[in-house]
Amino acid sequence: MNVAIIGAGNVGSALSKAAVGAGHTVSVSATSPEKAAAVAAETGARPAANNVDAVTDADIVVLAVPGSAVTAVADGLAQAVSGKVVVDATNPLNATFTDLDIEETAAAQTLQRHLPDAPVVKAFNTVFAGRLSSPVEQGVPLHLFHAGDDADAKKTVSEFAASLGFQPIDAGGLRMARALEEMAFLNISLNASQGWSWQSGWALLGPTG
Repeated sequence: MNVAIIGAGNVGSALSKAAVGAGHTVSVSATSPEKAAAVAAETGARPAANNVDAVTDADIVVLAVPGSAVTAVADGLAQAVSGKVVVDATNPLNATFTDLDIEETAAAQTLQRHLPDAPVVKAFNTVFAGRLSSPVEQGVPLHLFHAGDDADAKKTVSEFAASLGFQPIDAGGLRMARALEEMAFLNISLNASQGWSWQSGWALLGPTG
């Protein structure tokens, strides 16, 4: 797949490396061309001059930016991502990281309003950057929960997740993105409060098939 990753922080750079390693063609953009070039050199991705350049040939566009920047980034990309699958890998943390800052049932629903011509799928937000290239724990693949209202878009995201080594789990419609945002917040809070190593991940165990 042609994958565009918007954001070159911990998640964006780790996902770039994982996606390139899985054989995908990846373009990455950042707050500056220099930052994009540095991450691209480390991961094997193509450095994009800007966000619009990054998504030009993309099948999937992954937003890996701070939650506070999502709306502005989406507004700048609305036309360029028309008809493309947009993956919301962000978490709507508030300024003090003590809660979630959500206007609607889920932050992903707000993103979908800003991108009316692109199907939004919430995914990868429950996975820490350090697990994107290490998706198996004690022989069990971490589960990649995703939620969205477009079945074809979710199928595409599921195939992408599986190619990276995750076990995709369809969590339902975009309303269920709220559950995924809360799952991510719980994992973040536990690692911060318990002094964990930011390597914990989610797997739904038991007879699920």
